[in-house]
Amino acid sequence: MSHTQTEALLPIYHPKRAAEFVKNDERSHWHDQSLWFVRSKRDKAAQALPEWEQLRETASAIKAHMVSRLGDYLEQFEAQATRLGAQVHWARDAAEHNEIVLKILREHQVVRVVKSKSMLTEECHLNPFLERHGMEVIDTDLGERIVQMADEPPSHIVLPCIHWKREEIGELFHKELGTKKGAIDPPYLVEAARAHLRDKFMNADAGITGVNFAIAETGGFVVCTNEGNADLGASLPKLHIACMGIEKLIPRAKDLGVFLRLLARSATGQPITSYSSHFHGPQPGCELHIVLVDNGRSAILGREEFRRSLNCIRCGACMNTCPVYRRSGGHSYGYVVPGPIGSILGPSSDPEKFATLPHACSLCASCTDVCPVKIDLHNQLLTWRHEVVRLGLLPWTKRYAMRAASFVFRHPWIYRVAGKLARATLSILPRWMVYNSLNPWGRQRELPAAPRHSFRKLFRSRKKP
Repeated sequence: MSHTQTEALLPIYHPKRAAEFVKNDERSHWHDQSLWFVRSKRDKAAQALPEWEQLRETASAIKAHMVSRLGDYLEQFEAQATRLGAQVHWARDAAEHNEIVLKILREHQVVRVVKSKSMLTEECHLNPFLERHGMEVIDTDLGERIVQMADEPPSHIVLPCIHWKREEIGELFHKELGTKKGAIDPPYLVEAARAHLRDKFMNADAGITGVNFAIAETGGFVVCTNEGNADLGASLPKLHIACMGIEKLIPRAKDLGVFLRLLARSATGQPITSYSSHFHGPQPGCELHIVLVDNGRSAILGREEFRRSLNCIRCGACMNTCPVYRRSGGHSYGYVVPGPIGSILGPSSDPEKFATLPHACSLCASCTDVCPVKIDLHNQLLTWRHEVVRLGLLPWTKRYAMRAASFVFRHPWIYRVAGKLARATLSILPRWMVYNSLNPWGRQRELPAAPRHSFRKLFRSRKKP
């Protein structure tokens, strides 16, 4: 087993990864500010619609209904998509998904694949799987292509290279695409990327896309992009494979408008994505394959406390507002979907590996406030913290600290004595005895000055006439 494979099996320790990101103080600050700028655009777009909250309520109700009858709607979608000429495949997990895609590609003697943004294929690690079988796989979303050339995963589901500066992108393009050394002008770099990708589109044997929304009533699906890359990838080659998680369904065609109005406004503050491409069966002389993937979604569906996480439409709004994500970067989560929603989905897929993610949260509930489908994200994260304890996955340091705190809080006299001792001790101890390597909490935090008197004493003195 290689070092990379071994590392992939190890538990993700978010605090350590986050500490690595914040070492670059300048980067962490502009990362924070860039994402807050996107969050601000989302707020303006939402406030421009008087019916915004009604749209959120409606979307949440549609998703709740869909999840309650998911099996029926999946069968309806399969029947309608087949009627339109598409071929529908079912995958229980990531491995089966990858094998299905590989089989289809091999049957068509495919060597070169172009792929638009798809978090599902990232989840299934499709790219390295196909590359191991001798195929060239090119991500055609510009941000995805940048991180692919850099051999790293996306750090955001909508803004994959938000953690990169344009100077770094200029250096990468000089190395990989032969652009002028030191060039950082965005139009020049975009033009170089366009020429590079156009060649890939023209010579591709197959196109792979994700799915933003699939409509059970019609058997069609929608892919939303701002670059038109999904359209080129799906229309130039004769083979189109669409990979979708089973939760991407909505019941009726008339429901689609609700989600399209919410998606772009929540993601980037736009009224709608530049391209909302509808696919209803294959083009004449071509083939369309749709791969429906479970990969743990049915298990989440069976848990009432986490079922609502399947409502997610992958807009990224919870990431843009989350103070922890903005300051720690997407790679610190170690899961394909970072941020608040990823801190729910990650432990749902592997509790032991992602046990620290539910604690990457301040419980400020800002993620719940901005979620376009009203997922109670902060409540689910709190519930996952309870699950981590129940499963025995909380580090011993926290377990014993909580037991000690519980003991103190259950005995008022001990609480009073401890408070008095703490106030006296903090006022006389030299700083190095409080802030040292034995106190990791204090590395980036500062205790306020200890008060001279306890709250109880102040309350009693002010209560007197």
